[in-house]
Amino acid sequence: MHHFDETADRAARACLDYALERLRYDPAPLDQPTTYDDLARRVGATITSAGRDPEDVLRVFTEVLAPACISSDSPRFFAFIPAAPTKSALVFDTVVAASSMNASSWLEASGAIYAENEALRFLADLAGLPPGAGGCFVSGGSAGNLSALVVARETATARRGARPPKWRVAVGEQAHSSVASTLRILDCDALVVPSDDRDRLTGAALRRVLDADPDPGSVCAIAATAGTTNAGIVDDLDGLADVAAERDLWLHVDGAYGAAALCAPSVRARFAGIERVDSMVVDPHKWLFAPFDSCALLYREPQLARAVHAQHASYLDAIRTGDEWNPADYAYHLSRRARGLPFWFSLAVHGTDAYRAAIEHVLAVARAAADRIRAAPHVELVRDVELSVVLWRRPGWTPDDYVTWSRRLLADQVAFCLPTRWHGEVVARAVFLHPNTTVEMFDEVLDSMR
Repeated sequence: MHHFDETADRAARACLDYALERLRYDPAPLDQPTTYDDLARRVGATITSAGRDPEDVLRVFTEVLAPACISSDSPRFFAFIPAAPTKSALVFDTVVAASSMNASSWLEASGAIYAENEALRFLADLAGLPPGAGGCFVSGGSAGNLSALVVARETATARRGARPPKWRVAVGEQAHSSVASTLRILDCDALVVPSDDRDRLTGAALRRVLDADPDPGSVCAIAATAGTTNAGIVDDLDGLADVAAERDLWLHVDGAYGAAALCAPSVRARFAGIERVDSMVVDPHKWLFAPFDSCALLYREPQLARAVHAQHASYLDAIRTGDEWNPADYAYHLSRRARGLPFWFSLAVHGTDAYRAAIEHVLAVARAAADRIRAAPHVELVRDVELSVVLWRRPGWTPDDYVTWSRRLLADQVAFCLPTRWHGEVVARAVFLHPNTTVEMFDEVLDSMR
């Protein structure tokens, strides 16, 4: 098989033509899933011994497979945590793929790593981390949380000179599910701290729990959240940093979704204390307008992460000849694509002012949506909006009513909006991230509940 024979040439041209067409969609289509039986009937077997014409395979994708995938970059995507990549970031992701770089080490990809580190420095400066802070890009918040907390565990073991039967990590009641998964992988227990009346993990509550705990020495870290997935809540980072300093605990902040709002002066004060963390994550593929998949993982003292994560083998000795920055040393991965480059390219092209304006616009739309709920007689706001997640209820509705409503919205291509649970009650939830989302689009969602 030739790398660029006539068939490959046709495939490249057809795919690039489609990619350019997809980039011109404005807005991106919402689309919706279908059943396995429907796909099996319409697609059939695509992989054969002889191969198929690339145009035919692409037709199957564009006409059947792609429309069966919900577009997370639609301005009407209000479920989960959506994405809103800039067109420059999307097209540069194609450049990264075509460049075939393994960005594990400076030896292999010094240019790419230089650019990625510039983007990481931008994020570190937003958080107020010191000049020596650094890290790497990983696949997502789950990978970032795992990589950071294993450093927290091993650093505690090294500093204390002993390992308890089982380490514990202090977490809030609203911590992301990936933190619970991480602790299972690390064989650590969670010390769950009750939330305050604003549903935050606070330093005061953590201090009370530790004072009453029979074995506080088995706690090695605090895993705080800067923008919970379910409601956009920012924990008491400054108070937690005080406790971390008092008790020599590692402070990690999961800001996968919410820490992007560090760009926005209107909410910057909510993140007071983030400059004191030992590690943090923020996902450019969420609210920093980059494509999937990309998570920025930052450490206050990267050398601690390098001591834990650097892999050693005879064939790897050649990549460590000096002080070069090797991203493979700062997370559990080895081989990695340069997944920070689309974010870097978009940031360099559009500038930081445009990012600040886009995030401020999204925050304003979320606040306007909350005002619409307050003014509507048939719905009620569940809690004040902290970042860009809005929770509301339709009095009198059952859980089944919310499910039926959600399915109808998607079938009619009005919006992708899912219910959630808040303190045991099923309510409606919308996440605002796309700069092209308007409050009028949300009006259609509210009208559908009448």
